[in-house]
Amino acid sequence: MKVFCIGRNYAAHAQELHNDIPKEPVIFMKPKNALLLNNNPFYYPDFSVDIHYECELVLRICKNGKQIRDKYASRYFDAISAGIDFTARDIQDNLKAAGLPWEKSKSFDHSAVVGKMIMVNPEKDMKNINFMLKKNDEVVQQGNSGNMLFNFEQILVYISRYFTVNIGDYVFTGTPAGVGRIQIGDHLEGFIENEKLLDFEVR
Repeated sequence: MKVFCIGRNYAAHAQELHNDIPKEPVIFMKPKNALLLNNNPFYYPDFSVDIHYECELVLRICKNGKQIRDKYASRYFDAISAGIDFTARDIQDNLKAAGLPWEKSKSFDHSAVVGKMIMVNPEKDMKNINFMLKKNDEVVQQGNSGNMLFNFEQILVYISRYFTVNIGDYVFTGTPAGVGRIQIGDHLEGFIENEKLLDFEVR
């Protein structure tokens, strides 16, 4: 099982972190032990003092595939959820400044939170999905899939050029603007439309 992540897929988020807007999807990966499921609490790690939330739409892969063609790409995921890509921003900034890989800042244990999956409705417009994150009852991020630089199908086509996707893999599709810090005691809730899919605490 693999966790694929797409970086800088919303222009406003790339700009808020002073990054260039990419011309093709930016891929990174997280290991299986990065997953945090079932609304279990997130325990703040002792190696960082600047963990940030990044709320994203997460796809679940339902077919094995390689070199997926665009017109078939929608057949390769069957469910969607809200998720959080936790990032140790202090570690990431130091690694990026040194020109080093930054897996430590993105792929640590329980850094990939996935909420309850909901089945994809064939009648739903996948280019118009609203999602949001609340922190301590305050909305801190809001996004719409129509604002992604690369849509779901384009993401899967691109990933499958380089990696075989397998049943049960997850794809984090990028975060909108509004990322920020968490601290112990925070309560995080993630929604697609009006349905709450994430509800957990930082400890």
